[in-house]
Amino acid sequence: MKVSLRRSANGTLSAYVAKKDLEQPVVGATIDTLWGGYITLGNGWVLELPPLPADTRLPITVEARKVPES
Repeated sequence: MKVSLRRSANGTLSAYVAKKDLEQPVVGATIDTLWGGYITLGNGWVLELPPLPADTRLPITVEARKVPES
């Protein structure tokens, strides 16, 4: 799914999923640079992000995969 990631003026990272009209704060990440790891959204969704260079600038829209809930 297409996910737009952006950082607000106060430094908060958020994700927007257009197909679901959903915007949530990013509350956790497995890798500090985000790319190639997993992020957890405020609603509990876990998304796998593609591997990108650590210096990738935000905002950006990427193809992410939702990890099925167990």
